[in-house]
Amino acid sequence: MYDKFGEMSSYKEINELAENLANEGDIESLREMAKENGIPEDFVDLYLEGEIPKLCDTLIAAVGKLEVEAADLKLMGLMKDWVEYIKGLCMENEMIAHQVRKAGKSLKGCMAVLLKYSFENRTSVPKEIVKEAKISASRVDFGVPGMAEAKKMIKDYYLGGVK
Repeated sequence: MYDKFGEMSSYKEINELAENLANEGDIESLREMAKENGIPEDFVDLYLEGEIPKLCDTLIAAVGKLEVEAADLKLMGLMKDWVEYIKGLCMENEMIAHQVRKAGKSLKGCMAVLLKYSFENRTSVPKEIVKEAKISASRVDFGVPGMAEAKKMIKDYYLGGVK
C-alpha cells in the first residue's frame, strides 16, 4: 500500500515531499506519491500549476489515507458506512483528521474495534423476524453498533486519549 514512499504521518510530511519532488522536477514521482496517499490527481495538477500553495491539508490527507486503505481492504456493506462516519468526523474535528493520518493508526485497526464490538454484543434475533425473513436457521445472532456508538468507538480509537 505504501510501497514506495512509506506511510506518512501528517499532511506536512506529504507537502514537504511534494515540494522537494516538484523542486527536483520529478513530476512522475510526485504524482505517484500523491496516488499512494490518496491525494486526487486534480490537486496535483492545481499544485503544479501554482493554483494551490500546498498539495493537501489535514482533511485531504486523512480522507486520502482512508480511501487508499478502504480500497486495499475491499470493504463492503456496513463497513463502507463506517468509513463514511470516519470521514464525517474528520470534517467535524481537525484533531481526528490529524490522528487518522498518523502512522500506526489504520482503518484496519479501527474496523477491528468495530467488528470486535459487533461480535461481542451480538444477540439473538427474535424468531418471528427470522421466520419472516424466510431464514431456515434455528437461531440468528446479530450485533452492530448504532451510529452514535460507532462514532464514539471511532473517536476513541483514533484519539486514544488525545483531546
